[in-house]
Amino acid sequence: MDEFTARLACIIFVNAYLPFCHRKVALTIPLSNYSAAAENPILCDLNQEQLKAVTAPISNLLVLAGAGSGKTRVLVHRLAWLIDHYHVNPHEILAMTFTNKAAAEMKRRTAKLLNVSVKSMWIGTFHSMAYRLLRQHHREAGLPENFEILDADDQIRMVRRIIRQMELTEHTNDAREMAQYINRWKDDGLRPQDLENTIHARKRTPYQIYIKYQEICEKHGLVDFGDLLLRSHELWLNHKDILEQYRSRFRHILIDEFQDTNLIQYAWLTMVAGTQNRVMVVGDDDQSIYGWRGAQITNIRRFASEYPNVQTIKLEQNYRSTQVILNAANAVIKNNPSRLGKTLWTQADEGEKITGFKAANGFDEADFVAQTCEHLLETKGFSPNQVAVLYRNNSQSRIIEQIFNQRAMPFIIHGGTRFYDRLEVRNALAYMRLIQNPHANAAFERVVNVPSRGIGSRTLETIRTTATQNNISNWDAAKHTLENNLLPTRADRAVKTFVALIEKLSKQSQGKSLADVANVAVRASGLYKFHESESGELARMRTENLDELLIACAQFAIFDTDIEQEEVDSDSVLRDFLDRATLDAGDHRNDDNDAINLMTLHSAKGLEFPVVFVTGLEEDLFPHYLVKNDPDREEEERRLAYVGITRAMQRLYVTFADTRATSFQQRETKRTPSRYLREIPAQYLSWVGDNPYEKERPLSCDDLYVRSPIYLNNTAQYYGNSRITHKKLGPGRVLNTRGESDSKQVEIEFSDGSRKWFLASSPFLVQE
Repeated sequence: MDEFTARLACIIFVNAYLPFCHRKVALTIPLSNYSAAAENPILCDLNQEQLKAVTAPISNLLVLAGAGSGKTRVLVHRLAWLIDHYHVNPHEILAMTFTNKAAAEMKRRTAKLLNVSVKSMWIGTFHSMAYRLLRQHHREAGLPENFEILDADDQIRMVRRIIRQMELTEHTNDAREMAQYINRWKDDGLRPQDLENTIHARKRTPYQIYIKYQEICEKHGLVDFGDLLLRSHELWLNHKDILEQYRSRFRHILIDEFQDTNLIQYAWLTMVAGTQNRVMVVGDDDQSIYGWRGAQITNIRRFASEYPNVQTIKLEQNYRSTQVILNAANAVIKNNPSRLGKTLWTQADEGEKITGFKAANGFDEADFVAQTCEHLLETKGFSPNQVAVLYRNNSQSRIIEQIFNQRAMPFIIHGGTRFYDRLEVRNALAYMRLIQNPHANAAFERVVNVPSRGIGSRTLETIRTTATQNNISNWDAAKHTLENNLLPTRADRAVKTFVALIEKLSKQSQGKSLADVANVAVRASGLYKFHESESGELARMRTENLDELLIACAQFAIFDTDIEQEEVDSDSVLRDFLDRATLDAGDHRNDDNDAINLMTLHSAKGLEFPVVFVTGLEEDLFPHYLVKNDPDREEEERRLAYVGITRAMQRLYVTFADTRATSFQQRETKRTPSRYLREIPAQYLSWVGDNPYEKERPLSCDDLYVRSPIYLNNTAQYYGNSRITHKKLGPGRVLNTRGESDSKQVEIEFSDGSRKWFLASSPFLVQE
């Protein structure tokens, strides 16, 4: 059967068996007739630019789809239009996106629109399509029929075994970091042999691990996620007949979120598309924010130049946000010089002005967010799950969580865990717990081998058994095994090292403040260096969380009004802090999703909320200090700001702190408002309280925020002989002061002649 006859048979099949009740209309309407399109279920409810993209002639298409412009709708309706109007065989279509959820939604919508089953169509993620390809051609790909796919945990475990087999130090060769090296090389289409003559000296160890890792995968028929795309690409390179089979089949290729593709995905697409097939890519260069994990924004830029006769269509009508919010987003993103360019607009209302707030510090900022949320929930009719609080770094959530917990406000952390539940924070708390009480069994088991010191499960089981038999703690059991030579030489040496470490930390912490104890637990234990050695983004996130824990310790007594004893007592403060951290980790959990959403800006991509707070808009925080002097990263950081702004549907709040503690010294430092705030035109912003750009400006009539007495009290200045009253101990006078900022302390003499030191910003102190 020749090609013409085959395609004719396909058209007859489609017309006979696909029950499209409006087929005749679809085949005869002039595409320029917008009103006639409303009669067709595939074309109804599309705006003019969406209609243009859906009904475009068969060609290579680049659809620049702005935030909230209905890109998924366009992609699905284009797929349906190809089948309905152009009589494309459904088996000739390959549609790909990035998540299983998005792929399932595409299938569901397509099936509903066409009223047919789409099970046999190739609609899915890049990885699922590659997997399908390798299953059908496993022999040609050099794989056994029952090849096994490694998930991320499997991969890390294998890398860890290789590190041990190579007798490398696990502390300096973290398995997770080594796996990420391997994954990045595969994303770039590189096998070990491709790296042999170009590898940098500092990457020599990951390269050697990659060689061993690849040998094991080849020997046992194992494939990881990165290998799925790379192997299927190699399959086509090495078997031109198979490549031609798929090129002749997939005449029409549609790809969503094209700005997030990496090098191997672009190469994979180029291979199957060839020069004859037609490709439609939908994406937004202004929302490319994943460069740090391999996404190449250059892919969307090069598509128009590398594919023939590309038609570019811009979707600029937004269905999510008010015009004020869009104007702010447009004003910020236009400062990126290399963007392809588009301007979002809406037919919705102009909307309220964006609310800006200059906080005194991080706690002030979090309290503003909390009070505003309460106001919106109680008087404006919003529900908790309609509100999102966004921040640049995971560590910023700590203060917000603390204030929300104090107010018993429901919240849920998206894309991560609560601050005191995070692995590195729990490790640090375990060391602090052992300093305070070495007999704490759970803390002992958590960090006895963190960082790795050669104490395995068998050694730990011996310690547990000894503890049970003698009715003693793990700590005493460890000492008992050492004294009675119950462990092999290597294990004995490792346990001695741990016991000596805890004893040293305890000695260094005697009589020290909570902040100093935390610093000892985090630094002298080797924990900070251990997490710092992990791969780039992960290492930065973990160390920032440890820094934030140190800041939390320095500020703890200021805001914990449950402390009965206000004297600066290191032992009781340490115990109280650890107990509060445990409570905060377990308090106010929300399984029903009826909670305020807390998440990083990266996690917010693809989501929308009626109310959005973008917090921490300060130079060196957002934009992050790591992007300085790197034009590409600076542009990506601004795109992240654009993503944050365009998550808001009705109300947007932008906040920054005048001072913020940002390092392990726990010092409040002066902050500079983010450039993104300065890029929002003044007519779209209404400031609550101080306007950072004007010396004098009246307060906003919104009156959402009332500064609570605790924060007013924290700003009080104490001088010698100042009269002061302690809420429990009565009146007194200030004799001396020491320290500064949130660590400032005052010595008070009371009427009975007693003298005691207190934290100056304690809520128990009232200045007369």
